Amino acid sequence: MPENQDELHKALAFALDKYPHLVELAPIETLLLDAAREGGKRPAYLKIAVPDETVKSLRGRKPSTDHLLLVRLPREMATRAASPIILPNEVG
Repeated sequence: MPENQDELHKALAFALDKYPHLVELAPIETLLLDAAREGGKRPAYLKIAVPDETVKSLRGRKPSTDHLLLVRLPREMATRAASPIILPNEVG
């Protein structure tokens, strides 16, 4: 099981490249129940709704079988992905 950020990044890149149909994506906006900015006595937070099975796998006694990741995808990546222009660092 991947343990550090580099291993998780490699696992995610592999899954997106070889098994994209197995990667579940849900924009946070569609799951958001509540959010608050940082205050003097508490950190900023997001409260999201997820299936009960997801909660069980995270809070249960046995180790989680899947990895749940919060990924920030810069908006410019969607623009680049749709562009017909290929930049030199995108070849390969």
